Amino acid sequence: MKVLIAGGGTGGHLFPGIAVAEEFKEKGFSKEIVFVGTEHGIEAKVVPWEGYTIKFLRAEGLVGRTLLRKIRAFVIFLLSISDSLKILKSFRPDIVIGVGGYASVGMVLSAFIKGIPTLILEQNSVPGLANRFLGKFANAVAVTYQESISFFPRHKTYLTGNPIRKGMTRKDRALAYSFFPLQRERFTIFVFGGSGGARSINKSVEEALTYLRDLKRNIQFLHQTGEGDYEKVMNTYRRLGFDGIVAPFVHQMAAAYSIADIVICRAGATTLAEIAAMGKPAILIPYPHAASNHQEHNARKLADMGAAKIILDKELNGKILADSIRELYVDEKLRGEMQCVSVAFGKVDAREKIVNLAMTLMRNK
Repeated sequence: MKVLIAGGGTGGHLFPGIAVAEEFKEKGFSKEIVFVGTEHGIEAKVVPWEGYTIKFLRAEGLVGRTLLRKIRAFVIFLLSISDSLKILKSFRPDIVIGVGGYASVGMVLSAFIKGIPTLILEQNSVPGLANRFLGKFANAVAVTYQESISFFPRHKTYLTGNPIRKGMTRKDRALAYSFFPLQRERFTIFVFGGSGGARSINKSVEEALTYLRDLKRNIQFLHQTGEGDYEKVMNTYRRLGFDGIVAPFVHQMAAAYSIADIVICRAGATTLAEIAAMGKPAILIPYPHAASNHQEHNARKLADMGAAKIILDKELNGKILADSIRELYVDEKLRGEMQCVSVAFGKVDAREKIVNLAMTLMRNK
């Protein structure tokens, strides 16, 4: 059985696809799994690192572009159909799974044209343009939130939850400290802004350190900055005398979550699914330019339940962030309550549900 997983661009789209691939392999349903994405997306680096084959096609996004860029993107979309048909002809998959992002559009549409079963995954409460379009053609749609169902044909839409990688349910702190040589007795704050980092988060953390100097012997940071801010952020930690690890990118996310007492991050659906699975109290800073403001919608679900605190990007500064960090550091009871709610929110069986749905589509064909 051959499985093709298309899409990416960001970790929020890619990592659910990797979780589904893991489930296919673990169940013994498929030993031939190929990813398809673009050369400039996160998938170009992460998929080979995870041990899977990746093929590339040409694709660009339409949202938020000038008229000329939209015309260019449409031409490239037509080229992506050609690329997709060639990949389908050479690999001959039994099913094509779109995980979101513009790299999935041409491939899923081409599979529909060829009569190959198709399934798309929707991670967010408000679906993006690509998946809204593909929902008209795909054989089935797997959604994370109840609110998403109304955007797709009801008869083929299934509430599965957002699949997370198997390692995200492991909480082996001893193993985690072998990846990150931090001090075990210290209160650990894990900061990241998505796979590419987030400048506003990086800047606010740098500012927050000046308000947290009295705690610098009690707390430490694990901070994923992205490539652009790495040197600047690392120098700030050194200059102010804070302990921790600063890295452009963190591959061992499960280990990072394991040793974290709290997490500071964006509010992409995949990130929230991982936080919930690991039961981590979080300070969420939704990306303000996300399509249909879906990150704020995602974050408010956790915050309304009591599993997280929210700081809007437009209100974010070092003082506000430092106050939130200090509150969670001091109030162990609050952290415990947030952890219990977070775990209850997590759906750790999502990948199994999605693979079972995919198998049903293939059997029906």
